[in-house]
Amino acid sequence: METQTLAMASEIDFSMLGLFSQATFTVKLVMLLLILASFWSWSIIIQKIIAYRAARREATRFDRSFWSGEPLDELYDEIGPDPSGRSERIFAAGMTEWRRSYRSDGQMIAGAQARIDRSMDVAIAKEAESLQSGLPVLATVGSTAPFVGLFGTVWGIMHAFIGIAATQNTNLAVVAPGIAEALLATALGLLAAIPAVVFYNKLSTDSDRLVGGYEAFADEFATILGRQLEA
Repeated sequence: METQTLAMASEIDFSMLGLFSQATFTVKLVMLLLILASFWSWSIIIQKIIAYRAARREATRFDRSFWSGEPLDELYDEIGPDPSGRSERIFAAGMTEWRRSYRSDGQMIAGAQARIDRSMDVAIAKEAESLQSGLPVLATVGSTAPFVGLFGTVWGIMHAFIGIAATQNTNLAVVAPGIAEALLATALGLLAAIPAVVFYNKLSTDSDRLVGGYEAFADEFATILGRQLEA
């Protein structure tokens, strides 16, 4: 009896592809959903890593130009009103409002400082939204993928017990495939969730650090403009 059971078990394909092909339609659907979620998460992770590195390089390059001693009007004329860099867009928003606040007689319109601050705040908010886009997907995958995998596991085990009841046979060859496919669903859920959670925390921290740098720059720039207004 033991020899027969071992022979039957040896004929079962326990590879991931084999377990997937043997799974029920519901478990296959769960596995495909988790694989898709994993690929989606990794695409966001790679995209954000590249975008954040570019943002850091651009911020460093712009800081050097800003603090080089070059007149701000000349710097603004160089980058234009609609530059490509994130730090440059915040600077351009402040400078654009600064120039718009001059009357035709050369005097400054009242309330210019508040308008400049609001313009840069709006620009920072847009950059923050762009930097953080996609991160809610990582949070969703990280929080729901284990439960989706668990659903596949429960369904697979239920199907395995139904098979046991139908055949009235509890040997390894009958029980193992259903249990294995059920555990594969849980494994895929964890495989999708763990990187999503880890990189969500890292990318959220990186995003907050970048936005904090933009806010610090905006405060320094507003202080410079405020001194010129008072002068």
